[in-house]
Amino acid sequence: MIKLAPQHIGLHELLTKRWSARAFSEQMIGDKDLHTLFLAASWASSSMNEQPWRFVYAKKGSDVYNDILSTLMPGNAVWACTAPILIAVIAKTTFDDGNSNIHAWHDVGAACTTLLLQGAELGIYGHQMGGFDRKKAKHLFQYPDTYEIVSMLALGYLGDPNTLEEPFKSRELTPRSRKSPQEFVSTSFSSL
Repeated sequence: MIKLAPQHIGLHELLTKRWSARAFSEQMIGDKDLHTLFLAASWASSSMNEQPWRFVYAKKGSDVYNDILSTLMPGNAVWACTAPILIAVIAKTTFDDGNSNIHAWHDVGAACTTLLLQGAELGIYGHQMGGFDRKKAKHLFQYPDTYEIVSMLALGYLGDPNTLEEPFKSRELTPRSRKSPQEFVSTSFSSL
């Protein structure tokens, strides 16, 4: 089941197909397609072309997969455990010259978007999660202080939403909606 955005709004098909799925099939994503997804991420825009994104991915059944899964909040772990791929999405928060890169998280978000759009083209869907234990992740993964985990990402082919527990099943089946541009676009800072 693909939850398309309304067709009448005139967006590119890739934009209408991308959504944050929670029901994943058991089918593993092939190495060639994974490479294509990460290649798409590499072409995202970034401040000073720093490309501060880092992705640590793991296939279901591996120790790293289980470690990533163990950092997720229970409300995410209950459905993310079915995804064949889990990814820790990381930002390098300094430029190569050592100065702080205040745009790193923004640039990582752009890389995730291009990865997910490429995924939609390949029939691969992802769900980014902010619900994870940052302290546990820092302790478990032992990454340098110049890096920060931005999000965790579950990735896979679509599965049967009827396998999900509530409230996740209802969320999976509910039509997508978004704020209208009139709610967040303005010509004045006073209207924020």
